[in-house]
Amino acid sequence: MPGYRIKYSTLSVGAEDFHLCSLRDKQQFADRDGRAEAAGISSASWPLFGQLWPSGEALAQTMSRYHVQGLRILELGCGLGLSSLVLQRLGADITASDYHPLAGDFLQRNAILNELPPIRFQRCDWALEYAGLGLFDLIIGSDLLYERDHPGLLAGFIARHSQPSAEVLIVDPGRGNSAPFSRAMLAMGYQQQADHCNVLDDPESPFKGRILNYRRVA
Repeated sequence: MPGYRIKYSTLSVGAEDFHLCSLRDKQQFADRDGRAEAAGISSASWPLFGQLWPSGEALAQTMSRYHVQGLRILELGCGLGLSSLVLQRLGADITASDYHPLAGDFLQRNAILNELPPIRFQRCDWALEYAGLGLFDLIIGSDLLYERDHPGLLAGFIARHSQPSAEVLIVDPGRGNSAPFSRAMLAMGYQQQADHCNVLDDPESPFKGRILNYRRVA
């Protein structure tokens, strides 16, 4: 037994239905081999990767109608991998990444659940170098700026793994770290584009943040 409980749900993204295996609730915790502890992940934050958050659904909805043909795409902090699943179904060249030691397992479980091929996955610490990861045309993520040191770390990681001409889309629910992130991105040569409001076009949506959009042109 894995030591944690799971649940299954189905949600509509664009015109498609997606099935997700997630943690049953935010009380789940299992770290028998100590991998999460070694990575500095506390028992309180351990289950957060395994939840479907409103910002993650907003990113998936955005990707469902995004022009992805010909782009090499990286999802940061993929969690359950909903946006990567959407992009895989669209035939995009998608690589998913996350810091949590179980994120890759849930990503592949959800790919199988949706009858999709395996999705490339890289476990990433934004402070480290990953020479084999390569460069991307589009880098996406949701709710990534929840620690004070994240803006600088994230901007640096993006700069190391983006093509000379690239776009970045980060769904931000408003945790207060978007301004320093925008400054860090500007220092990396990225110009911030006009913010998007609730991209779900649904007044009942629980997501009320913004999509931060940045572009760099060679």
